[in-house]
Parts: sequence; C-alpha cells; structure tokens
Amino acid sequence: MLAAVWKKNDAKARGLIIALSIIVFVAITVLSRVKLDVHLGFDEHLFAKINAGINSAVSVLLVVGLIAVKNKNYILHKRIMIAAIILSSLFLVSYVCHHLFTGETKFGGEGPIRYIYYFILGTHIVLAGIILPFILFTAYRAMVGEWQKHKKLSKITWPIWLYVAVTGVIVYFMISPYYD
Repeated sequence: MLAAVWKKNDAKARGLIIALSIIVFVAITVLSRVKLDVHLGFDEHLFAKINAGINSAVSVLLVVGLIAVKNKNYILHKRIMIAAIILSSLFLVSYVCHHLFTGETKFGGEGPIRYIYYFILGTHIVLAGIILPFILFTAYRAMVGEWQKHKKLSKITWPIWLYVAVTGVIVYFMISPYYD
C-alpha cells in the first residue's frame, strides 16, 4: 500500500466535501436552467461532444484503474483515479457551458425508445447528482491512507461513477440528433 498523503482530519474533510458537493449541485441545477443569448462563433453543441469524449475517457480510466488495483499496481491506480477526477471536473465545466449556451434540448424519439431514453436519463441524473460526495470521500480515504475504508467505499462509488460516465455517453448519442 501507499503512504498517506494527507493528515487525517475527518471533521474538516467532511465539512469541505459536503459544502463542495452542495455548491456544485446547486450551481449545476441553477445554471442548467439559464440560457445565455451569446453567439460563440462555433456550434455550441461542441461542448456536448466534449462531454461525451470526457465521459468515454473517464469510463476507460475507471476500468483501467480497477484492473490496476486488482493487480496491486497502486501507484498506477492512484494516477489513473486522479486523472479520472480531473477529467470529471473538466466535464462539469463543459457541462455548465453547454447548458448555458444551448439551453434545453427536447428528445424527439417516439415509441419504446422514448421510454428507454427517459429511463436512462432519469437514472443518470439522479446518480450524477449524488456521486460527487462519494467520489470525494473515497479519494479522501485513500489520501489519508485508510485503505479498508477506501476499499469499502469504492465498492459503492466505482459502479455508480462508471454507470454515470457510460450513461452520459449513451444520453449524448440518443439526444444529439435533436440538437438544432
């Protein structure tokens, strides 16, 4: 196992993680309902393509990170997971930009595909809304060297994070034909 990188301070970490999670959730909720009437000089849906690319990369990183830790390559696992967190942070910025500049897109599919789309979208939104504190608490447990707690929490965090990343790409491919 790797040495702890941070000094343990659960009270401070809990407060920061909860505060950051709430701020991000509120910001995304509010900003996703705002549309700026600005012309950027390029197709604003480029942000959605970037989001799908980032989510694809995060999905791959999560799988490779799992493989690395199963093979006891903890340094590689740490680097991969930090990269996944950084990419997910960039995703949040790009996501907000996309919604600020494009507004909401209505899904135009009909029949069973409509129900499938809304099921995937609904589960994606709910889980995306709750995953951030799990990611941050899981990372915190690793950074303070609490490997048993990190491992236990990652068994919850990893599949939800992977689901959110993969379904983000699926939602993009299902909604992108309806971008105007």
